[in-house]
Amino acid sequence: MTLDELEIGKDAIIASVESDDAVLRQHIFDMGLTPGTEVTMMKYAPMGDPMEIRLRGYELTLRRDDASRIELVNIHDAHELLYRSASPAATAHPAFGEEPACPRREGAALPESAPITFALAGNQNCGKTTLFNQLTGSNQHVGNFPGVTVDRKDGQLKNYPNATITDLPGIYSLSPYTSEEVVSRQFILDERPDAIIDIVDATNIERNLYLTLQLMELDRPMVLALNMMDEVTANGGTVDVNALEAALGIPVVPISAAKNEGIGELTEHAIHVARYREHPGRIDFCAADGADGGALHRCIHGLIHLITDHAEAAHIPVRFAATKLIEGDRLVIDALALDQNELDAVEHIISQMEDESGTDRMAALADMRFSFIEQVCGACVVKPRESREHLRSVAADRVLTGKYTAIPVFIGIMALVFWLTFDVIGQRLSDLLEIAIGEFTAVVDAALGDFGVNPVVHSLVIDGVFAGVGSVLSFLPIIVVLFLLLSILEDSGYMARVAFVMDKILRKLGLSGRSFVPMLIGFGCSVPAIMATRTLPSEHDRKMTAMLTPFMSCSAKLPVYALFSAAFFPQHAPLVMISLYIMGMVVGVLVALVLKRTAFRGDPVPFVMELPNYRLPSAKTTLLLAWDKAKGFATKAFTIIFVASVIIWFLQTFDIRFNVVSDQADSMLAALGTLIAPVFAPLGFGNWTSAAALVAGFGAKENVVATLTVLMGGSTSGLAQLFTPLTAYVFLTFTLLYTPCVAAISAVRNELGRRYALIVVVMQCGVAWIVAFAVHAIGMMLGMA
Repeated sequence: MTLDELEIGKDAIIASVESDDAVLRQHIFDMGLTPGTEVTMMKYAPMGDPMEIRLRGYELTLRRDDASRIELVNIHDAHELLYRSASPAATAHPAFGEEPACPRREGAALPESAPITFALAGNQNCGKTTLFNQLTGSNQHVGNFPGVTVDRKDGQLKNYPNATITDLPGIYSLSPYTSEEVVSRQFILDERPDAIIDIVDATNIERNLYLTLQLMELDRPMVLALNMMDEVTANGGTVDVNALEAALGIPVVPISAAKNEGIGELTEHAIHVARYREHPGRIDFCAADGADGGALHRCIHGLIHLITDHAEAAHIPVRFAATKLIEGDRLVIDALALDQNELDAVEHIISQMEDESGTDRMAALADMRFSFIEQVCGACVVKPRESREHLRSVAADRVLTGKYTAIPVFIGIMALVFWLTFDVIGQRLSDLLEIAIGEFTAVVDAALGDFGVNPVVHSLVIDGVFAGVGSVLSFLPIIVVLFLLLSILEDSGYMARVAFVMDKILRKLGLSGRSFVPMLIGFGCSVPAIMATRTLPSEHDRKMTAMLTPFMSCSAKLPVYALFSAAFFPQHAPLVMISLYIMGMVVGVLVALVLKRTAFRGDPVPFVMELPNYRLPSAKTTLLLAWDKAKGFATKAFTIIFVASVIIWFLQTFDIRFNVVSDQADSMLAALGTLIAPVFAPLGFGNWTSAAALVAGFGAKENVVATLTVLMGGSTSGLAQLFTPLTAYVFLTFTLLYTPCVAAISAVRNELGRRYALIVVVMQCGVAWIVAFAVHAIGMMLGMA
């Protein structure tokens, strides 16, 4: 039987894993799907694909096509597999450098004043960013879905001004399956941090230790942070920390990052191993008398003797290099610069191992690591009963990922988010802030008049700065509320379920379910959404997702929607806004179908992703995120939008000879707008004012509101002279779809290169014009002119 045929509620043992894609096969092994592993079929997505399986104490998603390559034996009813371990005796935790860890000291100790660098590494969704925040006092975004950290972040260790810690992207192994795995690996190899802090999810210790063994092979000073120990003990489990230290040869510190428990002890151990250069006590995990007769042991050590000089010249730890040669890792093979005779010798040694062990090279390595981990866990871990968090997740998933309930619930949740944002909370707070800003503007206006300030300067302050910045700032509550609600969805673990549910739909568009997370983030801001595409495992998915994400309606467009909805559709504002969000998604789907059949032919990569347990959102995390977004928006308002408002005021106040104009139609801005206006004439708003506003929107979408407000003399009541309800909606359509802000285009350039950044600009402007023209034409046909 193959895995795709296994019935729900049944267990089976994996016999073999076959795949035409060697990189995918390696990734499947890295996730724990090795021959001899017991798997349980949990459920299928509402549309029948992908599936959710349980192995090694955690849930994993897999598509049917990929599951059909996994052969099973020994099918039986599901049961709970417990570790064979007696409760360990209570023992004191050892001090620095003492038994039982037995680390190796290499070289002289660093002076106390010497700078120290740390790399913080761990699996996705293991609490790494939470720990980073506790160690540094930083306020990085924390979420409960894979891929929150998409780039390295640096921070200063609290109370240690000379110590810098780098938060690396979450990874499952040091095999380069995704771009963030390459980022993490290359940082450790090239930057050579003084020590590694490896964070492990104690509730899922078996799968997490797989990365730990690979990090130990890098032979850097290292300490293991055993996170979420509070959940383990609350559910009746425990870990013998001393025994684990003895087995691994590195210090192990139990912590709870979310509750700030054990952080001080972890910091002290990390500083100690870095300062005294205490390397792992062991980096060899292959047994000379293992089940394979010691074939892999002889293979690894034979390769070590062959490549030692090359590894030293390339500054790659030799044990790590040997295992990567077995995996066929091109990055390491190229770095070692072996000649053809040496490459032939390497292949001969590996092929001989395969013949002696009766298994292939990838499976042999993965089995070696997981066999060691199972042995360690059997001796050190008392597995807890099924946790409250998992029971809660299973119960919630019956509804949230149920066959008939998943899609309606998702639509209902998003409708609730928009209703709370645009009506109940966000819009009402925005109205109050707008009143306050108006009153403050009136006070300043009167004060400047009483003081006799020059009329031009007076106009700059009131009609330029206050009108532009103030009009945008009034929408701050809407944006903060939207980010708060999206943060709660991320922090709870619901985002990963949405990707699971939506995978089959997105696959028809040429995307993976994992693409849904960046696209959903795009409703908040396109910049982090485009950066989040780094978590996608293929260039195909990365490029296509980055090009489609800007079609999602980001929060920067909210001020434009709110302004026009209040002016032209006061009774139906929420409906108009929801229609724009839906239009963005529909257009994105249509563009995806075109790209799938043209530039991005081929299927998306397999959908292999962990499903974390649901967790109650952290109030601290959510509020910190809201503060961060509010601060970012306010910063933008007082920098980019401030400058844009001043420029717009200048261009609409002076003519080409720098004389103050009495009629704005004679201004430089009018001349520029008049030059561009014919492009928009077929859309129904061929006036220079709207053209100038759209040009300003290239810098930041909020500038559209700032520009119109400045040109209207601080009041938006004059909009009715420029637009009808139909052309106002057409204008909103174009604003929704045309090129995102400069920051988003810069993000595309950084991720994909200048060529793709230019393609995004041209494509979105073209799509926006075509769709806006179609909306205008349909409106005219229906007599809505």
